[in-house]
Amino acid sequence: MLEAQDRVGGRTLNHTFEDGTAIEIGGQWVGPTQDRLYALAAELGVEHYPTWDEGENLLHRDGRLIRYTGESFGLPPHVIAELGLAQWRLDRLARSVPLEAPWSAPKADRLDGETAASWIRRNVRTALGRAFMRVVIEAVFSAEPEDISMLHFLFYLHSGGSLDLLTRTGGGAQESRFVGGSQLVSIRLAERLGDQVVRLGRPVRAIGQGEGGTVVSGEWGSLEAGEVVVAVAPAVIGRIAFDPPLSGRRTHLYAKMPPGYVIKCSARYERPFWRDAGLSGQAGSATHPLAVTFDNTPDGYEGGVLMGFLEGAHGRRASALTAAARRDLVLDGFATYFGEQAREPLEYVDQDWAEEEWIRGGYGAHLGPGTWTHYGHLLREPEGRIHWAGAETSAVWNGYMDGAIRSGERAAAEILAAGAA
Repeated sequence: MLEAQDRVGGRTLNHTFEDGTAIEIGGQWVGPTQDRLYALAAELGVEHYPTWDEGENLLHRDGRLIRYTGESFGLPPHVIAELGLAQWRLDRLARSVPLEAPWSAPKADRLDGETAASWIRRNVRTALGRAFMRVVIEAVFSAEPEDISMLHFLFYLHSGGSLDLLTRTGGGAQESRFVGGSQLVSIRLAERLGDQVVRLGRPVRAIGQGEGGTVVSGEWGSLEAGEVVVAVAPAVIGRIAFDPPLSGRRTHLYAKMPPGYVIKCSARYERPFWRDAGLSGQAGSATHPLAVTFDNTPDGYEGGVLMGFLEGAHGRRASALTAAARRDLVLDGFATYFGEQAREPLEYVDQDWAEEEWIRGGYGAHLGPGTWTHYGHLLREPEGRIHWAGAETSAVWNGYMDGAIRSGERAAAEILAAGAA
């Protein structure tokens, strides 16, 4: 295994605070039906615990804070009813999209010819309902609804189970976290495989194919292999020189799979003071750049950690700020939701995933209009001796850690089948 970075884990990354406490500044959660991730973590002895989900949540709207519990989201009843109907329609449409072949869905051309934004404009009438849906989509994709094919949106909902499952904490995709941080799964797997299998700091610059096999090379040298699995973010596949070159259609596919933009931000405090006020640490806003927050305090930790996201356009704008100005912006968000005490953390850290040279964005790639129907069949299709893996290629839990594991198992099965043929 050749890894371009000097670490394993890809879009999972732990950060250790000065007091030795580990948190995640990349992907972190695991939830119901993510069976492959649960199984691998258990095999490696990585335990999990429930995400903090006690207390009231906050909705920041019209300059004021609304506390709520349950399914109301702090919204008026007529907006909840409207959103409930929209969600029912979305989940019904999503179930009609075949996971292995989204381009074959009923009315696929029409669905792939519009965006999530245009569907929302037609099906959600209230300004508040539309604003809420925008926050939800940006939280799931770290991208704007205008950039996402409606067919891709539906595929993603089906891949993760439902819109409710994707957005829930308890009982949803954010249900649990890993003891020691999610990167520990990759670290322990790499330790099991050993240095002779996992070679760090080896960016692949070229892959050549011939009748007898493949040659993979970079500034570090070269290796010969029979079959090759490419498991990198689509945004950086174009940095690899292929001989013979990849087909024009595949090149167009990757050009139409941009990553989202996300900066994950965390602040450590002496104690989780928001809990004293009966708050869960979960807040949402359609106006503040720090649109979504969580209590990210590790299980059993006496201090407190707040975490939030700068996503999509908010992330792009924040990336242009100085580090100090971005810190002030984030702490203003925490203070807006949880009080002035949040402006004085013991430590602050953020991670701009677009600045990662071999990743270039997060949480994953999304497909724009026309991509699934014109190019989608190439996503998992081998090209000669080259096989494709990574979270974006998975039919189930696409874009998630669980999907990444499933994609690796699929690619391995392809190679075994090719060898047996």
